[in-house]
Amino acid sequence: MAKSKGQLEADISEALIKFEKEYMGRGPEQTRTYIIGDMIVTRLQRVLTPAEQQLASATDETTGRTLIKRVRIELLEKARPLLERIIMDLTGKRVKSLHTDISTVTGERVIIFTLESPVLLPSESDS
Repeated sequence: MAKSKGQLEADISEALIKFEKEYMGRGPEQTRTYIIGDMIVTRLQRVLTPAEQQLASATDETTGRTLIKRVRIELLEKARPLLERIIMDLTGKRVKSLHTDISTVTGERVIIFTLESPVLLPSESDS
């Protein structure tokens, strides 16, 4: 039986939580994924480590925030093949591009995957 959209979104969220814990060293407190046609949008809340939180609120916060953003984006780019494999394994679709940003104020990260084609799933009412 094919997975519902909600179940696939939950599976992607769980896989990205596991990725964050294993690769980045700390998992988010909350994660939510949305599948919209050929895009997957994942919102991870409160992902900053205590050390990053201190750096972001330091006296020269602009430098600290810029450093956190640069390091987090670079780490995610290095892990791109792993993230693409996660999405391919769960959706059967190849990732065309990956976009990400992190707020050093709220500790929220957004990851957007664009796929080779839309994810076709049964509607929630069919499950």
